[in-house]
Amino acid sequence: MQQPPPTGHMVVCGDDALAERLAAELHTVYRETVTVVVPSARASDATPAGSAGRAATALLGRLQAVMARATRAAPDGVAPEPRVLESPAPDEATLVEAGVREAAALALVHDDDETNIHAALAARRLNPRLRLVIRLYNRKLGQHLEELLDQASAVAAPGLDLTTVDTSTTVLSDADTAAPALAATAVAGTSKVVHADGLLLRAVERTPPGHGQVADPGLCTLALLSATTNDPAGAEGSDDDDQEEGPQLLPDARTVAGATGRGTVVLETVSHAGPAQTPGRLTRRGLPFGSFFSPRLRWSLAGLTACVLGLAVANWVAVPGAHPLHAGYLTLLDLFAIDDPALDEPASRQILQLLSGLAGLLFLPVLLAAVLEALGTFRNAAALRRPPRGLSGHVVLLGLGKIGTRVLARLREMDIPVVCVEEDPDARGVPLARRLRVPTVIGDVTDEGVLESAKVHRAHALMALSNSDTTNLEAALYARSLKPDLRAVLRLYDDAFATAVYRTLRAAHPAALTRSRSVSTLAAPAFAVAMMGRHILGAIPVERRVLLFAALDVAGHPQLEGRTIEESFRAGSWRVLALDCAAPDDRLPDLTSAPPEDGTEHPAGLVWDLHPGYVLRPEDRVVLAATRQGLAELLGRRPRVRSSHASGTRP
Repeated sequence: MQQPPPTGHMVVCGDDALAERLAAELHTVYRETVTVVVPSARASDATPAGSAGRAATALLGRLQAVMARATRAAPDGVAPEPRVLESPAPDEATLVEAGVREAAALALVHDDDETNIHAALAARRLNPRLRLVIRLYNRKLGQHLEELLDQASAVAAPGLDLTTVDTSTTVLSDADTAAPALAATAVAGTSKVVHADGLLLRAVERTPPGHGQVADPGLCTLALLSATTNDPAGAEGSDDDDQEEGPQLLPDARTVAGATGRGTVVLETVSHAGPAQTPGRLTRRGLPFGSFFSPRLRWSLAGLTACVLGLAVANWVAVPGAHPLHAGYLTLLDLFAIDDPALDEPASRQILQLLSGLAGLLFLPVLLAAVLEALGTFRNAAALRRPPRGLSGHVVLLGLGKIGTRVLARLREMDIPVVCVEEDPDARGVPLARRLRVPTVIGDVTDEGVLESAKVHRAHALMALSNSDTTNLEAALYARSLKPDLRAVLRLYDDAFATAVYRTLRAAHPAALTRSRSVSTLAAPAFAVAMMGRHILGAIPVERRVLLFAALDVAGHPQLEGRTIEESFRAGSWRVLALDCAAPDDRLPDLTSAPPEDGTEHPAGLVWDLHPGYVLRPEDRVVLAATRQGLAELLGRRPRVRSSHASGTRP
């Protein structure tokens, strides 16, 4: 029988892959005692189809396998094996049994927002000191929920000093965490992007330099890619690759210089991207004037308008002493057959009246056609667009679920042409595609002709982001048969399966680019760091591994405090990239928050070109790139040895 968890442990409640990855992250990287609450298979089997029960059983089996594998691979001193608790729902009784009253942090990562909200409210009542990390897709609701739960701490414990304890509430979305990396992979192929509201970090992969050439290191080298330049079926793409052959994160200069024939990931550009939208972007959301009428109708209207103007000028010349406006008025009366017949007037006036009547006969059907076309345009504005005939160089996005919707928004923010393919006409992202006027094909991607309708043979890239690994693979294989050099990005959960797919596709199509991405793998580090009381700015995938960007106060970290930028660097663990130059009182509490939109100026931002000899002071805040293990050590979850640099005098 399992013993109850000790005080200060971590609790994870979830029903999908993110719960597994997060529990493994806390257990192996941060060495925390973890309790995992998973759905009860028996209770779920009561559903008519029993699919929920089978999913819960599979989740429990996978969780146990992941934990067993992680425990075998973990170094000595790892925390006790996670405790797994089965329950139909994360209600108050379940949370009490999981030890929430004594826990340090609770992660609610169910796929259902309502379930997570109910559990968060119950957990805050049970433990006002609890650090909450909640998975919510609705970002606006998440902002209000953070404020509500933080205020609830003060109400539940009136004597609690919130300045001395960490009772923070962090709302994250796995879709938002993974979307920038997925979109960047499809758009730029090998580029890595972390976009956290006002902060934009961009990194790119660079191919190995030629003989006698030196690779441009950019601002810094973030990683060495796998040694697979001459082996298309090499070891790239797995977390379990050999250290020498697999990717190496944050290498030192000597390692980079000696890694001949290997590609690199370097930090190339850093810029500030505010939330303001330009007028051009706003106008693109509406219907342009030219879309109301067809080109033939526009030319007809222009010709008739010129004809009427010519008749008005002729009337002005034919009637001596007539005012130009009066001549135009007479022409309009003749055009619509309202004026009296010009029986007693000169022949020129009679001829002009006949010509005006003839123009009126031609003008009425054209006017009727214009009205009908305009009504048709408004009617079709609410419908999904079809891909234009001459479309090329676009991205075909398969799947408009939670992940696909966020990726679609990212692609449109970058003005990338997109064609969506979705089987369910009521999918979550269909309204967004309709509002953004994105061409969408409704149909099963496995049916013949669906990908052809999306013009995949002329596309720049295919993003297969559906919930089914086999569907994504089938779509990629069929698309490659239509266009062998097509760039393909697949969302795959199983790491072993993803590695096999990557190697096979790369061997079969060595000239094409293939990438496999796991949303849970990209999102789990962000949730784990939030549970430890820190916020990360984003995550960059390096093959099947993840490099984290985090903001950290120097005070209390002997690995940073009192050291120079060069001395603080630890190969394979962390590297300081930027310094927050704003005064401590003027700093944004969270660098991932958007700049103020009320007209106030943003405080002095981040400085990226740091001198290697700059000494880090306790009052400084830095942005660093770190591996998961390195960030865990910085947060104090591994033994630390204070060197003489921490207490010595600064140079």
